[in-house]
Amino acid sequence: MIKRLLGSVREYKVPSFLAPLFVVCEVIMEVIIPLLMANLIDFGINKSDMSYIMRTGGLLVVCCLVSLTFGALAGKYAAKAAAGFAKNLRKDMYYNVQSFSFSNIDKFSTSSIVTRLTTDVANVQNAYMMIVRTAFRSPAMIVFSLIMAFRINSKVATILLGVIPILAIGFVLIFSNAHPIFEKVFKTYDKLNNIVGENLHGIRVVKSFVREDHEDKKFKDVSKQIYDLFLKAEKIIIFNMPLMQFVIYLSMILISWFSSRLIVSAHNDPALGMTTGQFTSMFAYLMQMLMNLMMLSMIFMMVVISRASMERIYEILTEESDLKNVDDPIKEVGDGSVKFENVSFSYNGSDKYCLSDVDIEIKSGQTIGVIGGTGSSKSSLVQLIPRLYDATKGRVLVGGRDVRDYDLETLRNEVAMVLQKNVLFSGTIKENLRWGNPNATDEDIVRVCRLACADDFIEKFPDKYDTHIEQGGTNVSGGQKQRLCIARALLKKPKILILDDSTSAVDTKTDALIRKSFAEEIPDTTKFIIAQRISSVEDADKIIVLESGKVNGFGSHEELMKTNKIYREVYESQVKGGRDDEQE
Repeated sequence: MIKRLLGSVREYKVPSFLAPLFVVCEVIMEVIIPLLMANLIDFGINKSDMSYIMRTGGLLVVCCLVSLTFGALAGKYAAKAAAGFAKNLRKDMYYNVQSFSFSNIDKFSTSSIVTRLTTDVANVQNAYMMIVRTAFRSPAMIVFSLIMAFRINSKVATILLGVIPILAIGFVLIFSNAHPIFEKVFKTYDKLNNIVGENLHGIRVVKSFVREDHEDKKFKDVSKQIYDLFLKAEKIIIFNMPLMQFVIYLSMILISWFSSRLIVSAHNDPALGMTTGQFTSMFAYLMQMLMNLMMLSMIFMMVVISRASMERIYEILTEESDLKNVDDPIKEVGDGSVKFENVSFSYNGSDKYCLSDVDIEIKSGQTIGVIGGTGSSKSSLVQLIPRLYDATKGRVLVGGRDVRDYDLETLRNEVAMVLQKNVLFSGTIKENLRWGNPNATDEDIVRVCRLACADDFIEKFPDKYDTHIEQGGTNVSGGQKQRLCIARALLKKPKILILDDSTSAVDTKTDALIRKSFAEEIPDTTKFIIAQRISSVEDADKIIVLESGKVNGFGSHEELMKTNKIYREVYESQVKGGRDDEQE
């Protein structure tokens, strides 16, 4: 996992190397300073040698300035490395999400992906900054301080070695107990983001049903869960500080006790004793070592928090799309013919098939209507054509070739879909339409808008085709949004056009005009029209009647009226309903 994540460092390897290098240089300067102070006391102040005091004092100032410079450079490159690593990590995650199939996206909730791209990456970024700076600084400082302490007095320095096992045991216990809690915290964050996203997305429904109090309670409940989990984790982590203080004060007492006895004994035997300057520097090295042990403990805590985030990021980075190109894929779609050969399909490998034994052949250029009750798998059927999902059993052929043999981009460029949930992005009408073809001219845009009966309302806007569309298309009506999405699909000049109940929000007259435009302007394009209204499909060349995921009927309007009971019942109920409305 660490190796995979570090692959996102890439062009920030140099700052990641320079930061610890300058940190080590800073540490060397800081280790030299207590030694100079000891000499200043023993050979300068105690002997009243002003010349030595001035020389050593000046050297101390230089060492402090050099240390400050190295520290600033280390901070600069650590920040650059961490920010760059986080940038690449988000990019790699986002790019991999773009390659996901629908089944991969179904595995992760939208809120979970957003949390991983934001909160989890921020945690890893903070941990990385501490690692490239503090994780090098603290061990280096501890090692150098120990070396200098042993040079001064090995017996007193042994005390410093004795406290390390105490800290190590404490850190392991804290780490092992806190990590599982943080894993739960970030999963709960997913729930929180999901609630916020649902609430904002469905705010009109929330207000119309006066469910604000219900949504508030949902938010408070999950927020309370996060609070409780963090509180539980903090109760464990908080032991880190008392442990550090215990070790620091214990070391200070022991070193003061033994050092004071050595200073006194130095009057009898200077070789076995300890000078005041040496005692001062020993204390300085003690504080340097213990403070950096405290910094190491903070790094451990950051790793505890970020480890859960790393695992969640790793899941996104290593998730592979279950839809892949074969070796040497076909780069050209011959025509718009479609054939389903004994196709069965289930979501996520379930044993329950939502489509069963579909066996239909459609010629290029035909208009195919698809009707059926709610849950009859109309959308599932057409989503197999551009290979948004793969058939569980059987084959789907486009242009006479299995869709799995095509290059995915090539296939999807030749299949335009207008889904049930029409999505427009923030930007102008032109920018939204050019999703279908980035190189489309203004004339192309106007032409497809006429085909989709969208030009009439666009021309009424003050800015016409440069009118700004709000995020999600909230400033246009449902029918206008549908027509813009149809126009966008037509700009692709596809061999196959799929309209998944995408004229449900327009009136019957506009629906008829759109179908007439299709028949006249794109006769060679195979058209699939999923609809609830019989009037939307009765002029189609063939109509597929689906019931519980099985083909109940397949033929023209006239043939189905004679042979298919379901189709006839739907037709008669709609015609009768229309007549009743006219009489009223």
